[in-house]
Amino acid sequence: MSTEEHTPTEAAPTGGAPRSLAEALRGRDDRSLAVLLRARPDLITPVPTDLTQLATRAGTRASVVRALERLDRFALQTAQALAVAADPAPYGELAALLAGDDADPAVTAALPHALGTLRDQALVWGPDDRLRLVRTARELLAPSPQHPSPTGLGPTVAEATAGMSPGRVQEIVAAAGLPSTHDSVSAVTALASLFTDRRRMAALLAAAPPESVEVLTRLVWGPPYGQVTANPAAHLRWLLDRGLLLPTAPGTVVIPREVALHLRGGRAHREVQPVPPPVEASGAHRPQVVDATAAGQAYTALATVEELLKDWDEGGPGVLRAGGLSVRDLKRTAVALDVPEPVAAFWVELAYAAGLLASDGEADERYAATPAYDEWLELPAAERWARLATAWLTATRTPGVIGERDAKDRTLSALGPGLDRSAAPEVRHRVLALLAGLPEGASATPDSVLARLHWERPTRGGQQSHPAPGQPSSVPTQTQQPAQSQSAQSSSSAQSAPQPSARSRQGEDLRARIARWTLAEAESLGVTGRGALSSHGRALLGLPPGTPATAELPETPGDRLPAHHVPLPERPSAPAPSPDPVAEQAAAASRAARLLAPLLPEPLDHVLLQADLTAVAPGPLKRPLADVLGVLADVESKGGATVYRFTPGSVRRALDAGRSASDLHDFLTAHSRTPVPQPLAYLIDDVARRHGHLRIGAASAYVRCDDDAMLSEILADKRSQGLGLRRLAPTVLAAQADPASLLDGLRAMGYAPAAESAEGDVLITRAHAHRTPPRTAPEPVPDGPPAPDDTLLGAAIRAIRAGDLASTAPRRTPGGPATPPGTLPRTGSAETLATMQAAVLTGEALWIGYVNAEGSASQRVIAPVRVEGGFVTAYDHTADEVRTFPLHRITGVAELADDAT
Repeated sequence: MSTEEHTPTEAAPTGGAPRSLAEALRGRDDRSLAVLLRARPDLITPVPTDLTQLATRAGTRASVVRALERLDRFALQTAQALAVAADPAPYGELAALLAGDDADPAVTAALPHALGTLRDQALVWGPDDRLRLVRTARELLAPSPQHPSPTGLGPTVAEATAGMSPGRVQEIVAAAGLPSTHDSVSAVTALASLFTDRRRMAALLAAAPPESVEVLTRLVWGPPYGQVTANPAAHLRWLLDRGLLLPTAPGTVVIPREVALHLRGGRAHREVQPVPPPVEASGAHRPQVVDATAAGQAYTALATVEELLKDWDEGGPGVLRAGGLSVRDLKRTAVALDVPEPVAAFWVELAYAAGLLASDGEADERYAATPAYDEWLELPAAERWARLATAWLTATRTPGVIGERDAKDRTLSALGPGLDRSAAPEVRHRVLALLAGLPEGASATPDSVLARLHWERPTRGGQQSHPAPGQPSSVPTQTQQPAQSQSAQSSSSAQSAPQPSARSRQGEDLRARIARWTLAEAESLGVTGRGALSSHGRALLGLPPGTPATAELPETPGDRLPAHHVPLPERPSAPAPSPDPVAEQAAAASRAARLLAPLLPEPLDHVLLQADLTAVAPGPLKRPLADVLGVLADVESKGGATVYRFTPGSVRRALDAGRSASDLHDFLTAHSRTPVPQPLAYLIDDVARRHGHLRIGAASAYVRCDDDAMLSEILADKRSQGLGLRRLAPTVLAAQADPASLLDGLRAMGYAPAAESAEGDVLITRAHAHRTPPRTAPEPVPDGPPAPDDTLLGAAIRAIRAGDLASTAPRRTPGGPATPPGTLPRTGSAETLATMQAAVLTGEALWIGYVNAEGSASQRVIAPVRVEGGFVTAYDHTADEVRTFPLHRITGVAELADDAT
């Protein structure tokens, strides 16, 4: 195959193959550099000064690890195969390591794209006949006794025999049937050639004892290390004599890489996965049914959040000293919402993520609704849902980890610190995108979704590769059973190689758990219905209705385009404006709200009053009606219809809020489709007749009543003893209790007293909604630097190109020879001024050293336009703009050499 087939973005520099990664980057065009910087945004944080610094940064361990973490399984397997191949390796060797001797056609078809991905991300460079893996990536992925390769391969023959005596090497060569040589290097080369020759190797193994072949079979897929005694059995000695097993330490042997590859049929991996596993559908429903079900869940979500914050309207539970909600308060919230505790934690965290809930910051700190909650209540129902769904989709706080313990063994609490998981937004988007890839109305099996996500992100840190189903791990705790002294047994991985870190395992497991939580939370929130993505859920992702999300995940591996392969307009044509992610998300939320609005039930302006002192709301009520009815009656049951019950206490609550009996009669008459039942009218009149008959003020507190017989009755009641009452006058009682306690005490005795002001007027008690000061929603914790937009990419590439020109262009001092790059010229002020003035006339570009006001020195390539007043106005190629430089800050000037480009 031609080079162009495998390197869609790389062009070899003029003059032959690149000698370094920096040279390879120098040979790229702007579009190719944009692809790299978009895929690895950490490389331009901050913007490197030139391509050499960019290449250096691309080879740092932290950056390479991050890039390896974001590879799909097959791209990672390609990198792992390059790590065990020769350095540099031809394309044919890489293809053989992945496709094997049988040249798997699926692997052959997918390899060009995988290799192109590695090249795009600067993990691989060089032409097809000299493919090089970045040194740091090779160190991470290449096999060693301390860090076994995910391929399960061991060292090469040359590496394993590096410390072996020349005499022993000659003995192995002779036992293998090879002619003796004059030096160890040629002997090792001959032995390696034997092991890589399929025909001769097959003949050698055909003569091996069956027990010897069994030992090799047990080591072939790794770990490749085994243990032998000082006096090995005959079948082990046969392998050792011919170099099929080589000693690496006293009592430890290893199967050479060339031998293992022969036994594997040339494959570096036991199972190669060139194509992603499909997402399987578990069921299919009519899209209308899915949308209706999701809309019902969306309405329930809105009602749940409103109920939660209404319950905390006058001040919610207190804030723990370490932050967050106590376990007891979470249980109370779950009981109030009639949901399990994990579900209650989800709704609490959702309200917090949407900016509707926060702590009030008072001395006795409590949770309460924010002013944004009142604004949210005034929005149409569909827009309120869109705001909740958008907050959920982008939030990094993960309610599913509540109850677990952090690194300091502290329990994670709802609304507390430590709940942010930077991978959560990406996983949520990806899970919903996979659901969008199914036919409309189809739901997916959770296991197939998890398998797909695991293929797309198989590893953390680039150290370990998880085996496919049925494949043994490359780093098990004990690969073989202990055997007798004459058999080889593998060394424990606890001794030969470190296990993946707990953080790594937790990260991998966390992604799967977030995916499962996403499926459940999307259903609860109404993004999905019956497990299938709804129309408004599809719009929330920015997808038009009926469009599957297969544009980035086609069926054919050769056409598969990862998310980072986004075309960028090239210079010098003016690029289209970069879309604003915030504006795009807002537009998507608006489209989702428009699709959802017709599916939500219309609020009603009436109820059905019944003779048993109940009112039935056959659907959602308009807000004013619901607010008044929530004060006048108690909610008895919820569901498709809400049942309210009128009690003396609820009627008294309405009277305390300033309503009169006639107001209540008029309200019920206006909003009931049935006549007001006589028992309800009697209840209202009876409570109103007794309401305010007793008056309570501050003495500490007092009770006054025109009916002295009633006061005598209160004094005689044993239940009033705790109030400390005594008669001051025939119509006045004094109390030791405060007015609020006196009110509660008399109400508990069955009376209906009213509070009184210092002027003797009846106090109207209304529920004062407690609000926090203005609060902003919590900011998501990003997973690394954000992806740059086109404007930033264009500016960064221009700066890198200009800096590279300034650092690599040959220069010559005025009238002198060319100076090598990196040598700053030192010229006097007169010479500098004369050179600048000459450049203005000729239009030539100059190279200058410049020190800014902060004392930071830099080198720049400028084209002077005007020199006057101690300043030079010039086009700065580094900044790609016209700038003015004080002449006294220019340390020196040099002309670009004639051959500078």
